[in-house]
Amino acid sequence: MITEEKRVQRRAHIADTAMRLFAERGFEEVTVNEVAEAAGVVKATLFGYFPTKESLVLHVLDDDLARVVAERAPGQTPLRALREHYHGAVAEPAGSYVPELSAMVRVIQRSPALIAGVSRFRGEQAEALVKALVEAGEPDGIRVRLMAAHIVTAVSTVQETFFQRLTDGMTPLAAGRLVGGDLDLAFDLLERAFGEFSEFGGDER
Repeated sequence: MITEEKRVQRRAHIADTAMRLFAERGFEEVTVNEVAEAAGVVKATLFGYFPTKESLVLHVLDDDLARVVAERAPGQTPLRALREHYHGAVAEPAGSYVPELSAMVRVIQRSPALIAGVSRFRGEQAEALVKALVEAGEPDGIRVRLMAAHIVTAVSTVQETFFQRLTDGMTPLAAGRLVGGDLDLAFDLLERAFGEFSEFGGDER
């Protein structure tokens, strides 16, 4: 019986192995079989952790915005919950995973398949967020879809800016200091654009 700790370690090992191979040779040039063999697992085991080849890379971007909204504290608006969620995330030191992030950015930038995958992922994020916002009290329609699209775009822009700074050689400490301000600017703009929702959304719980 594999313990949860062992599962987490194996998943990380598979992902690290895949990223190393993709960084060395390019995403399109490496097969799933090669990743599995290099990681010391069978292909079925690999797919048990990562359902697609793209997810070996894009799992790093996986952040469940809909869950953050659905599980927000009573009286807390969706935008406030998301702001606090991301501030909590950037409070963690970035130094230990800078090489992995830099490799991920390079691999994605060089792969048309992964660039398309990022676009699909953002679309799926927005669709899930629409449902969560409607459940939070926002009437279904064009407004909630615009809101979800703007939130996903704002968050992804902050993330991509952070990744690019690291790739360009900025120290993790300096990049971390800037990303907090970027988040506040993004959510300040979102709250100005969708202030009415911020007022009533937090009272619906």
